[in-house]
Amino acid sequence: MDKKVVLITGGSSGLGKAIGTYLTSKNFKVYGTARNPKNYQGFDAFELLPLDVKIPETITKAVAEVISKEGRLDILINNAGVGITGPIEETPHEEILNVFDINFHGPIHVIKAVLPQMREQGEGKVINITSIAGYMGLPFRGYYSASKGALGVITEALRMEVKDFGISITNLAPGDFATNIAAGRYHAPVMDGSPYEAVYQKSLDLMNEHVDAGGDPIQVAEKVYAIIQKQNPKIHNPVGEFMQKFSLFLKKVLPDKIYERLLLNHYKL
Repeated sequence: MDKKVVLITGGSSGLGKAIGTYLTSKNFKVYGTARNPKNYQGFDAFELLPLDVKIPETITKAVAEVISKEGRLDILINNAGVGITGPIEETPHEEILNVFDINFHGPIHVIKAVLPQMREQGEGKVINITSIAGYMGLPFRGYYSASKGALGVITEALRMEVKDFGISITNLAPGDFATNIAAGRYHAPVMDGSPYEAVYQKSLDLMNEHVDAGGDPIQVAEKVYAIIQKQNPKIHNPVGEFMQKFSLFLKKVLPDKIYERLLLNHYKL
């Protein structure tokens, strides 16, 4: 049996690299992407293609290259993303647009590029890497939560639109994992004299602690592999520490204000 062909956006580091390395070890043919693969000299876990999710032309070219080389594309993992923190009131609008371009519009562009090939094959899988943060509005991470939440909801709609083509779309929502996401995250500056100055700085420190103490990205890779093996995977697939996943259950069953109080206590606000 021929190897299944996988395309992973944002495959040069972090969760994307962990997923790609793990799937390669499971005998998948993996292509990752990076905005500039030349910046990763010596990267040999799998092949990296140039792709910027903000530039549709690079998406079209990368997808065409995979199909040209392999004759098919079985699995898309929409992993490329960016973090953002800041008070809703004080975050620059250009940064809001940027996070939605990367976390929401970008994955949609990639999905639109692969759907014709998957439809022609009569099968395919798309796994959108969202976030547990996308299920709730988190203080000083509201724009990140909103961008990942929007991707999760669009997945629900798209699943129903493509079900007759043999294509499955699903979400994988990680909690905190030890990656370099904090280094690439946009932080709205803590401004002297801002009404949010003290509380925002405290929240930033807490967020960085959570990432530094995060789980091993291999857990996410193993979850991706498990989803791929299923004929009809669940729509939403959280992965992370027990309490992170349990928080999703609590959000479903608790009154809004009680759940809000739990978040305020968690973030020490």
